Amino acid sequence: MTATAQPPTDPPANAVGAPRAVPLGAAAIVARVATLRAAATSGHARPLAWRRAQLRALVAMLRDHEAELADALRSDLGKPVTEGYLTDVAFVVDEVRSMLSNLGRWNREVRVPTPLILQPSRSRLVPEPLGMVLVIAPWNYPVQLLLVPAAGAIAAGNTVMLKPSELASATSALLARLVPQYLDQAAVGIVEGGPAETTVLLEQRWDHIFFTGNATVARVVMTAAAKHLTPVTLELGGKSPAVVDASADVRLAARRIAWGKWLNAGQTCVAPDYVLVHRSIRDAFVEEVRRAVVGFYGPDPQRSDAYGRIIDDRHVQRLLDLLSGGTVVVGGECDPADRYLAPTVLVDVDPDSALMQDEIFGPLLPVLDVDCIDEAIATIGAKPKPLALYVFARDVAVQRAVIERTSAGGVTVNGTIVHLLNPRLPFGGVGDSGMGAYHGEAGVRVFQHRKPVLSRLGRLDPSIAYPPYGRLKSAVLRRLF
Repeated sequence: MTATAQPPTDPPANAVGAPRAVPLGAAAIVARVATLRAAATSGHARPLAWRRAQLRALVAMLRDHEAELADALRSDLGKPVTEGYLTDVAFVVDEVRSMLSNLGRWNREVRVPTPLILQPSRSRLVPEPLGMVLVIAPWNYPVQLLLVPAAGAIAAGNTVMLKPSELASATSALLARLVPQYLDQAAVGIVEGGPAETTVLLEQRWDHIFFTGNATVARVVMTAAAKHLTPVTLELGGKSPAVVDASADVRLAARRIAWGKWLNAGQTCVAPDYVLVHRSIRDAFVEEVRRAVVGFYGPDPQRSDAYGRIIDDRHVQRLLDLLSGGTVVVGGECDPADRYLAPTVLVDVDPDSALMQDEIFGPLLPVLDVDCIDEAIATIGAKPKPLALYVFARDVAVQRAVIERTSAGGVTVNGTIVHLLNPRLPFGGVGDSGMGAYHGEAGVRVFQHRKPVLSRLGRLDPSIAYPPYGRLKSAVLRRLF
């Protein structure tokens, strides 16, 4: 799923017409890192005016090259133009504009109360950048998942190194060309390449590492970070469940789950990974999903301009191998030469099959029937904590039960994915699905240290604060504390 998950041999077959990245040698990477470190040490990125200028330049880059970005996303992932715009361009622009609107407030000192015993004094929290940040992005949303955390790092006053995924090679090459044209090269760098280049980057000392990808590679990142005691934010994934209660609006649930599942051909870290549906409505739910697929993509989704493609041949085969875990009732068609796998629904799923073990990250939707909400909650609790959870129910007590008795990075009630769109809701995982959160203000705070500062005022210096402590002093101090 990530830039470090596959050896950098030949370019992926989907990178039609994309220029091959020219790998940087280790010395060149180290030199770029040294440039960023010098800028961080000198405070080059600290002035709010500089941060505003960089954020505005980022928006300009996306606006000026919207068509080229659409072409690159189409080459890498078969992304429909509108989908690519909404998820990889407009999403970033909205996040950056929110940062620009709130930059002063989010970077302002905050006064906090001071206890009586410390008077006369003043206490405050002073936000300061961590220093130098490394952002390692995955291939599934190669613009959004690289530039949103990078924008947060810039808004917080850091220098930042960008590492796009080599699997989304057309997008990586385009960003590698555009970023130096629009952003300050003294403080914002970008390195293309695969595991070899990523390994060199991880050997350097960073002040924060932001990684989006899978848990296997996350362990590699954390191991490297531990050598320098570098803090890490991990945005991972997992098997995000959707619960459809007997009280749900079946048609609504089916449409919204279908939309969330087959966005980006299922290659979304918060896509509904499997559905737990009440047995009494399972067949009706599956039929409504079938109708939703035809409504979204027509009778032949391969010919639809609204349906994407699998990233590469290896992942096509991986997904085909999972089909044996259940009975296909919708879809199942595949054209490996086109990296096409139809929107697919499976029932009678074997809970011990590979289909139900790891995150699917593709257009396969297992539907499992349950007899009650307690069974659904128990099924979720038996698995590692997911990045997202979705519950469809009209019954508020059922909604509350699922929210209170399960753990997930985030929850949408009667919908999928859209909790990510509210910048006031931090986005992140818990347990195996990640650590730390971003988006909105949280996307700036994650790259800051809120430094506590206490300033003592005046010349008042009562002797009661100093030894020796007799009976009177002890009595007064006990009353003050």
